[in-house]
Amino acid sequence: MHPELRAIADTRLGVFTSQEALGVGYLVDDIRSELRTRRWIRLRKGVYIASGDVVAADARSRHLIDALAVLLSLGPGPVLSHASAAQLHGLVIPRAQPVEVRVTAVDQWRRGRGYRVARAALPDEDLVPWTGFRATSTGRTLVDCAREWSFVDSVVAMDAAMQERKIGRAAIRRAVLSGSHRVGIAGAARALQLSDGRAESPLETRGRLALLAAGLPRPELQVDIYDDAGFVGRVDAWYAEAAVAVEFDGQVKYLDPRNGLLPGEVLWQEKRREDRLRETGARVVRVGNQDLGAGWAAKVARIRSLLAAPYVGQRQFRAVPTAEPGSESEAA
Repeated sequence: MHPELRAIADTRLGVFTSQEALGVGYLVDDIRSELRTRRWIRLRKGVYIASGDVVAADARSRHLIDALAVLLSLGPGPVLSHASAAQLHGLVIPRAQPVEVRVTAVDQWRRGRGYRVARAALPDEDLVPWTGFRATSTGRTLVDCAREWSFVDSVVAMDAAMQERKIGRAAIRRAVLSGSHRVGIAGAARALQLSDGRAESPLETRGRLALLAAGLPRPELQVDIYDDAGFVGRVDAWYAEAAVAVEFDGQVKYLDPRNGLLPGEVLWQEKRREDRLRETGARVVRVGNQDLGAGWAAKVARIRSLLAAPYVGQRQFRAVPTAEPGSESEAA
């Protein structure tokens, strides 16, 4: 590829237009030859990408490539939004989310091949620059998605965004308030009310929501437990009065552990941690992905029975709650 065209393409994940190719010296016949030999791939009318750039792209990048092609074909005005902007910001999106490109414009609403344009106001404070175009901000994106997604998916996305410090609760609240006139905003407000940036995985979020749906109290999240010898560990959810810890156990920490540890070492450390936790008198209930299905009623009954049984004896531990990422108490 011509180096000047390569430089242009590199600013847009490899995407360029026929006019840009002609501008650096390609002829119409040259473009046809590149397409015929599959060195270039036509994304949309007059919008192309080198085949090697497509092969190298992961699923997220492939969607953003399609989004750039749509924006280039639509011209100035529309901005990347909804689930497509969620991809850009690295937010957690539902697995079943449609692959169509989502954009928003102030003056049009329509569908096209592989894309949908929503019509809505786009104040400058809701927008961020992106490769010569614009996209909705993280807060606006979370709220727009929550107006359409299921309640659980919306809370998962908000929890993860706050946990990863992509945004704070106050910024999401401002985005909800500024969208008070939009359809579905009540769902976004409810999702924010039940979100908690201390959740460290989608399983923890789904598990917390399942506890509430079962009529159990809302637990404290990410609580540090200490015994006389010092720090024991951090539990995912904690019921202080009954001294009950709920641990949400995903397979990833055993099958793909961090810090260079072998799976067996992780399992052994987790066992030793739980043994020490139980020695303090705390009660522990483990919940895995599979437990949120057919076995959930049994888990709920177990937790409910523990909460109903008062903690007896002197407490041999100290429980210290952690602050939500980005909160004023954490900053203090």
